[in-house]
Amino acid sequence: MSKLEPATRDWLEARGFTVRNEALWHEALTHGSMGETKDYDRLEFLGDRVLGLTIADWLYDHSDSAEGKLAQRLNALVSKHTCAGRARALGTSDHVRLGKQAREDGAHDSDNVLGDIMEALLGAEFLEAGFDTTRDLIQRIWRDVFEGETGRRKHPKSALQEWAAGNQRRPPEYRVTDTSGPDHNRRYTVEVSVHNVGAVQATASGKREAETQAARLFMEKYG
Repeated sequence: MSKLEPATRDWLEARGFTVRNEALWHEALTHGSMGETKDYDRLEFLGDRVLGLTIADWLYDHSDSAEGKLAQRLNALVSKHTCAGRARALGTSDHVRLGKQAREDGAHDSDNVLGDIMEALLGAEFLEAGFDTTRDLIQRIWRDVFEGETGRRKHPKSALQEWAAGNQRRPPEYRVTDTSGPDHNRRYTVEVSVHNVGAVQATASGKREAETQAARLFMEKYG
């Protein structure tokens, strides 16, 4: 049976997690680069669903917005970027179990890795303590971003699409111009262009995130 480091168990409990089966939490913090039988993938799958339901219910209860607005906020609040930010706020990087090369490549601070591990921790909490307790924990961890501006503004890609239509321009076109880095820390460079206006590039840890950043930068430059 896999055991947690005492400091890691203390950290989990101090952040409000329910630690009973140490092997489960060991798994939730283990990256595939460790080459072990179990890593966080299955727990991440479960935690993603628990998080999505919790945030959807929370939004429904606290907002009279139409479905489109609710979906916009939901997508922003459960995004990999937001999950990674919540993981950083908890100090998760210090407790991620990574292979030597993955750590040297910066995976301990990758949005992809931290976002997945945040969801895996929620999956572990769900198995240990049930939905109600996990929902309450998510609401404590996510309260700052829920009450802030995350997802309230129009998505940059939607804003650019509407700007192009309103200015009698062709729809914006997105294309990946470069990929770099190892699989666990892949970086995508995306170019967005509008015919007879210009083009802008942005780089991020995911294709969608790079498209979003490129759209935002385009609007700042040409909008």
